[in-house]
Amino acid sequence: MEAPASTGGARPEDAPRGLGSTAILALGTFAVGTDAYVVAGFLPAMARSLHVSESAAGQSATVFAITYAVLSPVLATLLARVPRRALLVGALAVLTVANLGSALAPDFGWLMASRVLAALGAAAFTPNAGAVASSLVAPAQRARALAVVIGGLTMATALGVPLGDLAGRVLDWRMALGLVAALCAVAAGGVLAAMPALPGAPPIPLRRRLAALRDPAVLAILPLTVAGIAAGYGLYAFAVPVLRALGSGPSEEAWLLFLYGVGAVLGNLFSGATVDRHGAVRVQAVGFTGLAVTLAAFAWAAHAGVRLLPLTAVLMVAWGAATWFQTPAQQVRLINAAPDETAVVIGLNAAALYGGIALGTALGGLLLPSGAAPALAAAAVLALLCLPYLWATRRFGRAA
Repeated sequence: MEAPASTGGARPEDAPRGLGSTAILALGTFAVGTDAYVVAGFLPAMARSLHVSESAAGQSATVFAITYAVLSPVLATLLARVPRRALLVGALAVLTVANLGSALAPDFGWLMASRVLAALGAAAFTPNAGAVASSLVAPAQRARALAVVIGGLTMATALGVPLGDLAGRVLDWRMALGLVAALCAVAAGGVLAAMPALPGAPPIPLRRRLAALRDPAVLAILPLTVAGIAAGYGLYAFAVPVLRALGSGPSEEAWLLFLYGVGAVLGNLFSGATVDRHGAVRVQAVGFTGLAVTLAAFAWAAHAGVRLLPLTAVLMVAWGAATWFQTPAQQVRLINAAPDETAVVIGLNAAALYGGIALGTALGGLLLPSGAAPALAAAAVLALLCLPYLWATRRFGRAA
C-alpha cells in the first residue's frame, strides 16, 4: 500500500475525527483483500465448473496481480484530483460489479475479464484508503489510523482463503463470490455515509513515480520483493491442491488455510518489531532462510508421501510467517534508500509485490501439473536464491 499522501486542502470541520472514523475504511480493505485471496479457497470447484484445469483457473490470480502491478501507479496519477470519497465509493462499486461478473461468469474468458476489472477497483481503493485515514485523525494518531486500515488487509490474509473454502463447500463458488460482492457494496455504502467530502490531491506525475527506478539503491532492492513474494506466495493460489497432495481432506482444509493466515499476521508483526533492533537485512536473511527450509520440508513431505496432519499444520504456520516476514524490512530499506520519495517507492513496492504474485502463480500453474513436490521444490530454490542476492545488495537501503 502506498504511503499516505496529502489529500489537499481539507476543510477544518472535516478533521480530526478520531480513530473510529477509519473503521469503515478497514471494512473496505477487508473486502478488497478478501476479493484478492478468496479464489484460492474454492479453486478446484471453480475449475470443474468452468471446464478448465486447476492450473488454468489459478491464472485468475495471476491476471489480477498483473493488472494491479501495472495499473496501480497509472491510476494513482490519473485519479489524483478526484474527490476522495467519490473515488473510494467508486472503487468499491467497481469491485462489486466485478465480483458479480465473476459469480455469473459463463466461461473462463468472462471470469478473467471480471478479475481484470476487480484489480482496477482494488488498485484505486487501497492506496487512497491509507491517505484518507491519515487525514481524518490528529497527527499523533496517524500511525494507529494506518494500522486500523492495514488491519483490514491483514484480516483478509488470515480469513479470506479459509472463508472462501468454507463458503465454496457449504454453498458454491458462485454464491461465495456473490457474498464478496455484497461485502464490497456494504463497504461502499458505509464509506458514502461515514466519510467527509475530502478534495483530491496534487498529482505526482507518472514520470516522477517511474524516475525512482533510476535510483541505483531502489533498483537494487525492488527485485527482492518480486522474487521473495513469487517464492512464498505463488503456490498459495494452489494451496488446496498442495494440501491434498499431503493427504489433507476437505474437513481439514479450512482450518489449515486459516493457520497460514495466522502465521502471516504473526510474521508481519514480529518482523516489524525486530527491524529497528537488528536491521532490515538480518531480518530478511532470517525470513528467506525460513521460507526456503519450510518449502523444502513441504516438498520432501509431498515427495515421500508423508501424511502427518500436525506436521502439515506447523508447516502452514511457518509458510505464512516466512512469506510475510520480509515485507516490513523491504519497505524500511526502500524508505531509507529514497527518504524524499517515500510515497513513490512504497507505491512501487506494492506494484512489485503484485508482480511477484503474478510471477509466482504463473510458475505454479506451469509446474503444478508435474506434481506438488516439484513445484514446492522450485519455490524453495527461488527462496534460497534470494539469500545471495540479499548479500550482494546489503549495502543499499541502510539507515542513515
